[in-house]
Amino acid sequence: MNKEKVAVLTDSGCDVPQNFREKYNIFMLPLRVMYPEKDYEDGVNIDPMMVYRRFPDEYPSTSTPSLAEVQDIFDEIKDAGYEKIIAVTISSGLSGTFNTIRLAAEQQDEMEIFVFDTKNISVASGIWAIWAATKLENGWSFEEVKTGLQNKIYDSKVMFYMDTLKYLKKGGRIGKVTSVVGEVLSLKPIISCNEDGIYYTVGLIRGAKQGKKKLLNEMLQFCKGHHCWIIVGHGDANEEAGRMLELVETQLTSKEILFVKQINATLAINTGPGLVGLCALLDP
Repeated sequence: MNKEKVAVLTDSGCDVPQNFREKYNIFMLPLRVMYPEKDYEDGVNIDPMMVYRRFPDEYPSTSTPSLAEVQDIFDEIKDAGYEKIIAVTISSGLSGTFNTIRLAAEQQDEMEIFVFDTKNISVASGIWAIWAATKLENGWSFEEVKTGLQNKIYDSKVMFYMDTLKYLKKGGRIGKVTSVVGEVLSLKPIISCNEDGIYYTVGLIRGAKQGKKKLLNEMLQFCKGHHCWIIVGHGDANEEAGRMLELVETQLTSKEILFVKQINATLAINTGPGLVGLCALLDP
């Protein structure tokens, strides 16, 4: 039903699983993970478990795709027969990917390209790529999907629990005072993104059990009165993610659980092992 030949493009930081990319023909632009021996393409030739295994001795750097790489994927999409692109990116407040794609789009005069800054991270960004692809499949126009994304941008929320703040601190993602307080008092953080697409601390809770309870209660409050798409994300915490899924299934009534996913390597670098996250999209 995609009559206007609109492609959906996302970056690897949006954590759209391969089976969803294949189902909805979603193109992915990989971010870069750089170790001394080589540069890896996130979601292509690096396993996030490799990142965890090489902690704490090795802490790689990351980078956004180059303008040339973005132009290459634009050409790939055009060669596949598409005429327009909706590009969905992680928050411009956390990554330069949005600006790189926007600049490349401004240099492209053969296709109409809308670049959507989700102001969010991981699956809370990727959920918009899935949403856009399903709407196109259901006959929505390019302009209708653009307007829908802009109007619903704050209907997507992710919150995640972490065992430690040291990886966010090392990556320069949060203030040092917050991380020092958490370490001294053995507090467990709940993190989310604010309306500017910047990480903020929802709460610091003493103990893992209370941290996960706080995470679930905050998400239940966000979803109250709405039908939701739900995603469970985790960082080397498959069993904990499974337990969170069981709680969501019993305590949240009106929902569709899309998937449970290990986050990609670029996100694992900045959060470390032990992450459990919940994402919801209201009234998809």
